[in-house]
Amino acid sequence: MKEQLSIKSNVHIKLFDENGKLRDRREIHNTVTTVGKTHIADQLAASPGETAVTKMAIGTGTPSTTALGSSLDSNTLTSRTHDGAVVTYVGDWAAGDGTGAITEAGLFNTDGTPIMLCSASFSEINKAAADTLQISWTLTIS
Repeated sequence: MKEQLSIKSNVHIKLFDENGKLRDRREIHNTVTTVGKTHIADQLAASPGETAVTKMAIGTGTPSTTALGSSLDSNTLTSRTHDGAVVTYVGDWAAGDGTGAITEAGLFNTDGTPIMLCSASFSEINKAAADTLQISWTLTIS
């Protein structure tokens, strides 16, 4: 009998205007990086050697396998929860924070050289200064 572990990851992006009205909504299947898979294995160890994922970043480029192409802003996660085999990471950007033409996002830990667990590339989302942005990232392990 051969068992195979898989990790599926999806990103849900919501952009709201200054009145809280939904301006844009995206659902994107994204990439779990090779170093991200190694990081997940590290976190299962009795004494993990790497810090846990605590940051989400957005950018204006295209992600590589280890970093965002052109990082715009990075925030500490608003929340990190799990239910069964699903882990959900949420990141929020307030008005005036992370303003620009966003085309990429990533999940990171906080080591001196951050590890990018996942990345996503998408068509431009224009976040104006008064807008707010929320990104929910779900990782399903099956």
